[in-house]
Amino acid sequence: MGKKNKKAGKGKEKTERKTAKAEEKRARRETKKISPEDDIDAILLSIQKEEAKKKEVHVEDNVPAPSPRSNCSLNINPLKETELILYGGEFYNGNKTYVYGDLYRYDVEKQEWKVISSPNSPPPRSAHQAVSWKNYLYIFGGEFTSLNQERFHHYKDFWMLDLKTNQWEQLNLKGCPSPRSGHRMVLYKHKIIVFGGFYDTLREVRYYNDLYVFDLDQFKWQEIKPRLGSMWPSPRSGFQFFVYQDEVFLYGGYSKEVSTDKNQSEKGSIHSDLWSLDPRTWEWSKVKKIGMPPGPRAGFSMCVHKKRALLFGGVVDMEMKGDVIMSLFLNELYGFQLDNHRWYPLELRKEKSTKDKLKKSSEQKPNSSALQEKLNPIEAEEFDANEKDENAEYNEEADEMESNIDNLSECVPNSVIVDDGVLAAKSGGKPYESKKKSDMQKSLLPEIVKPCGRINSCMIVGKDTLYIYGGMMEINDREITLDDLYSLNLSKLDEWKCIIPASESEWVEASEGEDEDDDEDDSEDEGNGGSSSDETGDDDDDDEEDAEARDGDAGSLQMGDAVAIIKGEGKNVRRKEKRARIEQIRANLGLSDSQRTPMPGESLKDFYRRTSMYWQMAAHEHTQHTGKELRKDGFDLAEARYRELKPILDELAVLEAEQKAEEAEGPETTSRKRGKKKNKNLAIK
Repeated sequence: MGKKNKKAGKGKEKTERKTAKAEEKRARRETKKISPEDDIDAILLSIQKEEAKKKEVHVEDNVPAPSPRSNCSLNINPLKETELILYGGEFYNGNKTYVYGDLYRYDVEKQEWKVISSPNSPPPRSAHQAVSWKNYLYIFGGEFTSLNQERFHHYKDFWMLDLKTNQWEQLNLKGCPSPRSGHRMVLYKHKIIVFGGFYDTLREVRYYNDLYVFDLDQFKWQEIKPRLGSMWPSPRSGFQFFVYQDEVFLYGGYSKEVSTDKNQSEKGSIHSDLWSLDPRTWEWSKVKKIGMPPGPRAGFSMCVHKKRALLFGGVVDMEMKGDVIMSLFLNELYGFQLDNHRWYPLELRKEKSTKDKLKKSSEQKPNSSALQEKLNPIEAEEFDANEKDENAEYNEEADEMESNIDNLSECVPNSVIVDDGVLAAKSGGKPYESKKKSDMQKSLLPEIVKPCGRINSCMIVGKDTLYIYGGMMEINDREITLDDLYSLNLSKLDEWKCIIPASESEWVEASEGEDEDDDEDDSEDEGNGGSSSDETGDDDDDDEEDAEARDGDAGSLQMGDAVAIIKGEGKNVRRKEKRARIEQIRANLGLSDSQRTPMPGESLKDFYRRTSMYWQMAAHEHTQHTGKELRKDGFDLAEARYRELKPILDELAVLEAEQKAEEAEGPETTSRKRGKKKNKNLAIK
């Protein structure tokens, strides 16, 4: 039996002493945990002290290009349409994250950068938003991340930059939105509209769907709350926000929800809905997607040119065997007609016929209604039957084109062997040398200049020219942060131009011990709204993968480089890695869309017959032609695409055949545990 004469209050005192001791231990543990690199308060205070030392604006001309970064902002200077303004951003090198607060200006005509240092500048940030109005640039929100990504700070400060004097001013006004990043901000007349975003508390990520308006005349914030029973978009970040006349459009985005299973795990959700906001009444309405919209994706970029919005890039995460997530980075370009809400793919025009098309376009008026009737999917069969005779004249041209491509394809190996763990190929019984074949491909086919697939790139339009800057992509388990700049003339739509090629991106391999530590911390960092990166894989192939990362980092992915990456020349490629390379290259070259891609063994004639409606709709956006001329335009686009992809598809067919043969022989005999690949959609801001 227990003691009956127990003194009152002794148990309570003991419990209080234990609790206090535990609290003291926990506080000591927390203090030890925060390294100087992760003490955000101390870091920001130090930055603030350095800023206070600046006394005047300093402009340094003709400086080197900014370092690679993503989640920065890029705007057209409203005072000079040929000047781009770049601010902030972040860079992850596989080990640490660097956040920037520098301000650059780029003169497109002179192709020169200048960097501006000003007193009272905003602290470094990424995933913020910026809009320009009159002679000012306005910046709101964003985030700062410690080097080890252990701590995050979300901003709710609002800044104004005078583009004439380069002086910053912080606008401390009541009623502003709460701290956040991953939100979107647009300019409508004299008002700035802010929607959505996320806030990371380390324990959870909170997504927003609130709507705020800042009046640039009255300098006042106002929150617009939904009326009872009204429609409203769900919380999200990483969506796109764009304005046309008296309509504000919202498209896509990303959010995470807690699942209903026992583990209460979080599940990412990619949104593909389209909304319209009336800024006169602040009422939302859902927009039905018509035409040929892009598939669901995250991390894409959008901007407006005249009566259409342009969409580029994005990522699709696919679950493969063995709980492996394959991230497919896209480089497709889509158009969204703002007056009739119709989606369509944007294909570049065939160079040799561009002048003729523009001349005919000016002489002939469009007949949109007639085209829509012809291209009605319900009447597709009848349309195909009627055009068979008229397409006959293209069959001879297609046959001649195929013979030329087949001559090139004869250089492609018809068998692949593995000798002492090294991948090699043979063609007609003779040793196959990939370098010679690549040189032959490059000499027979024109070099294709095109931005590689990516997420979080900056995309703007100035003087009928589209600019795409930076962003992030992956090669194997490495994040490649880009700093390239591409342009596309939207009046001609004839070719991409690489203004600034991508530089070599630094990557630091994490050791296995660090990978294990990362796995232990996943439960804490899972809620990160996007600054976490993939864990690295094997150490054996570090040197060779470094060379491969440099190849993929060089801007647009060329045919020879694509084949080299797929084949994994000079190293023993495991089957899973080979599958991953195949999927990655297919995505980077836009091979995931069957309407734009020839099937294995498909002739040009059959390819055009199968996809003629797609190409004619794409051609109509360029020329507004109908009838016979439209079919000729569509055939030109299909032929250019076929010429571009045929050699690569032949290479893929060889590699896939060899892969099937290996799988038929039996299971893989060697394996090594790799770090678990994280969902790339976490990087969507």
